[in-house]
Amino acid sequence: MILVTGGAGFIGANFVLDWVAQSDEAVINLDALTYAGNRENLVSLAGDERHLFVQGEIGDSALVARLLAQHQPRAIINFAAESHVDRSIHGPEDFIQTNIVGTFRLLEAVRAYWNGLQGEDKPSFRFLHVSTDEVYGSLSKDEPAFSETNRYEPNSPYSASKAASDHLVRAYHHTYGLPVLTTNCSNNYGPYHFPEKLIPLMIVNALAGKSLPVYGDGRQIRDWLYVKDHCSAIRRVLEAGNAGEVYNVGGWNEKANIDIVHTVCALLDELRPREDAKKYCEQIAYVTDRPGHDRRYAIDASKIERELGWKPAETFDTGIRKTVQWYLENQSWVANVQSGAYREWVEKNYTGRVA
Repeated sequence: MILVTGGAGFIGANFVLDWVAQSDEAVINLDALTYAGNRENLVSLAGDERHLFVQGEIGDSALVARLLAQHQPRAIINFAAESHVDRSIHGPEDFIQTNIVGTFRLLEAVRAYWNGLQGEDKPSFRFLHVSTDEVYGSLSKDEPAFSETNRYEPNSPYSASKAASDHLVRAYHHTYGLPVLTTNCSNNYGPYHFPEKLIPLMIVNALAGKSLPVYGDGRQIRDWLYVKDHCSAIRRVLEAGNAGEVYNVGGWNEKANIDIVHTVCALLDELRPREDAKKYCEQIAYVTDRPGHDRRYAIDASKIERELGWKPAETFDTGIRKTVQWYLENQSWVANVQSGAYREWVEKNYTGRVA
């Protein structure tokens, strides 16, 4: 049995769904069900005895200790995090509480549990911490991609909180011997992505006839990783990664934000043309850039390929087509996550046209 934290969110839910589809090993799924945690992501697992959902926070030490004692998981995969940069700028405290304090309390509960394991269970146990490439800061156009040895230079409250959590995980390995693994991934995209992030926001707004807000000049560059590929990488790291090691997970797909938007528009032109026969790209609106916006991220994923034999199965062209098709086929899911609070948040953050 494994314990997954944050397993009702975007990446966590995809991981849980893929795990149950490929394994008979049971999953305990602990999620606080904040704005981005959605039980509807897991509706296909209703009645499946391999999936036990528990609503709660990683910072609830007593709850985590009870779950560990009762279910005796062989591994923990920690997805639980506040993860949106814009939200961290407007309200950083939630990020400090979940990503730093929550991770600390989770580590303490896991350390006590691990110390009590006996026999072969103890050396085989793993704590896998899922993090982000944003902890490395920003790259200029010609700098080499981030490797696992890059210095941490976080530039937002979100990335600073994740950097702190990474350091805590590392410290618990070097100080206490806790067998940890850390993965730092690039921008994920795919099914069940909450529509505040770039790709789902563009799809949802385009279909609704709304403007497609692009920060600044839209030339910010990111490496894009299809979420199912990310899930397969995590499974591989859990299976064969060396305790104490860090593995960068990327898609080898550096793209500028504006190019992503044009790609989404072109796919929608093909798959769901506008009734007035106009192009979706006519809805693009450039808006004031956000404070401290990192210019470029890029992941060097050669270590995980070299040492563990993993590489992404999807190209950006295949992954983005699957993503757009999923949103077109799951409009009820989109409608259900678009609460009044979400709409108010988008209006607050994407205002101030500059062109």
